[in-house]
Amino acid sequence: MSIDWQPLVEIINANQSFLLTSHCRADCDAVGSELALAVILRSLGKQATIVNGDPVPSHIQFIDERSEVCVLGEEVQAIEIMKLDALIVVDTSAWGQLGPMAEVVKFFPGARAVVDHHVCSDDLGATVIRDDTAEATGRMILELAEVLGVKITPEIARPLFAAIATDTGWFRFSSVKEKTFLALAKLVAAGAEPPAIFSALYEQHSLSRLHLRGRILDHVVSDLDGRLMSTHVTSQDFAETDANKTDTEDAINALHTVAGSIVAVLFVELEEGVTKVSLRSRTDFDVSAIAKQFGGGGHRAASGITFEGGLEDARKAVLDALRVAMG
Repeated sequence: MSIDWQPLVEIINANQSFLLTSHCRADCDAVGSELALAVILRSLGKQATIVNGDPVPSHIQFIDERSEVCVLGEEVQAIEIMKLDALIVVDTSAWGQLGPMAEVVKFFPGARAVVDHHVCSDDLGATVIRDDTAEATGRMILELAEVLGVKITPEIARPLFAAIATDTGWFRFSSVKEKTFLALAKLVAAGAEPPAIFSALYEQHSLSRLHLRGRILDHVVSDLDGRLMSTHVTSQDFAETDANKTDTEDAINALHTVAGSIVAVLFVELEEGVTKVSLRSRTDFDVSAIAKQFGGGGHRAASGITFEGGLEDARKAVLDALRVAMG
């Protein structure tokens, strides 16, 4: 997909101060894209403020070395950021994923833009720059930097490498193409260090996270002759392992190590009556179609749902839908 960057370039040229935001429970693609875009804008003489609805998850805090990502209602108040000239939302275009920032986006008086690679979207009343063939929003931000004529510095390269690496499962997903590695080569040449990034992502976990991973694996259930694999995490699991919600990141990928698995599902009890559902597919099966049935969204190969209901209700509803769809 060829992107027409001109509408966003015009917004950038016409404004001086920018508010950057992304989805709640942000991942490396979200935070990495925000941080890199902030550096890009500042290199053009602009002002950039990053504000999200919740804190950067502890396991990826390394990417925000200077603690630039502010939390709405804590480091910054809505009344302050509503005065900025323009707003750019990255890595989502769904109201339900913005959390407390949804109200800010809805009533923001200045120019609004979205840079996203997800298929599913809502109308945020913004100029939309979308490439649903892109493996990560991070690569789109790299392309934007090149369009703007901005030199790729280590401060841009490191977060964008982490963004692309994590959203491709460290380059093993089908979304990885030749242009992925061409982009990565540019980022490494500009100062990104893959061994250091990998270590920070996957070799600095807490013992609590490891214990929680054991619970997740112990709960794995095989269905449809192994084609559908699912597992779950309860509030009790979190309490007994002293782990937190972000410690479930990447756990779902372990289900795809089982031979013959096609779809993997992870159910996480966020609070009473609210369950987070993550879906992954490693074939052409479209899990985003299932997510849409429950108000969620994402990619064909990776989607999510915030299910308004208890853990068991979520498991029954989503797994039943998958059994029907998968035959």
